[in-house]
Amino acid sequence: MRRCNIILLGIGVFALSAASPARAEEPDLIFRKSVDFKLLTPNDKLATYGLDDPEVEGVACYFTAHEKGGVAGMFGVAEQTSEVSLACRQYGPIKFKEKFRQGDVVFSERRSLVFKRMQIVRGCDVKRNVLVYMVYSDRLIEGSPQNSTSTVAIAPWGGGDSARCADALKN
Repeated sequence: MRRCNIILLGIGVFALSAASPARAEEPDLIFRKSVDFKLLTPNDKLATYGLDDPEVEGVACYFTAHEKGGVAGMFGVAEQTSEVSLACRQYGPIKFKEKFRQGDVVFSERRSLVFKRMQIVRGCDVKRNVLVYMVYSDRLIEGSPQNSTSTVAIAPWGGGDSARCADALKN
């Protein structure tokens, strides 16, 4: 009976994680580099992706993540590592499409078959008018302290006034 409950819990968590779509569209692959050589299976790689913040026009984030090769990687069942680097930049005038809360999810993707997710979240440093982005991995049983942070100081673009992230925060 206990084993059945654990299996049902796992299925429920899987269904919830599969049902919660990522906030941003799929990221764009910029490039991949192999970090080791495996004779008969795919190599481990570092892959760099870019994505636009879905709620903040004029901001893009880039992250580099490890992609495991080998047999498990070949079949898409490898648990990916938690180490992900992040850099976000302003590339045009910043416009807030809608209000957001501190720590809202910008992008999320599975990093293992069921229990692990990588998430990019956004916040606002009201005092300095800076957008703050953080990437981290969480897991149902044991999360990871691995994380990376990037900031975007909101600057005027093209001679106009700069937006204020404090005005876009939900209470």
